[in-house]
Amino acid sequence: MKKLLVIAVLALMSFNDISAQVEYKIVTSIESIVPMGAGRSRLVSFNENKDYKEFTSVRSGEKGKDTRNKSDRGEIRVKDFEETKLLNFYNIGGIRFQNIAANDALVTSKINTMITEGWELAFVTSAVESEGGKGDGQGIFITRYIFKRNK
Repeated sequence: MKKLLVIAVLALMSFNDISAQVEYKIVTSIESIVPMGAGRSRLVSFNENKDYKEFTSVRSGEKGKDTRNKSDRGEIRVKDFEETKLLNFYNIGGIRFQNIAANDALVTSKINTMITEGWELAFVTSAVESEGGKGDGQGIFITRYIFKRNK
């Protein structure tokens, strides 16, 4: 009986270890909210992995213990990525609901493709950036879709 209990506990522990090994991927949609349709809208996802530690400085407040990262911006840039064209929210006549529906169809297609590849949509976060000052002609609506899957 004790042997059976030990085997069951070990099996559960190894199962927890396997399920804890996940990887994440972020897909970002940037939709222009610039009047007159002058902006650019895209759905972007990376194909090239980067290790954040290669580009990180450490600050401790203690003299002599801080490290300074001297990475070149070109080293940080990702050159292997997907960029899907989306339509702008606005055109010369104002807000264009057909464009929003088209963007929804493209984003849904990307999400469904990721799900068939074994990814699970874990989180979604969005924000709006707009200067808002006099004569403001700038603005984006950004959404980050965070996917995860077992390694």
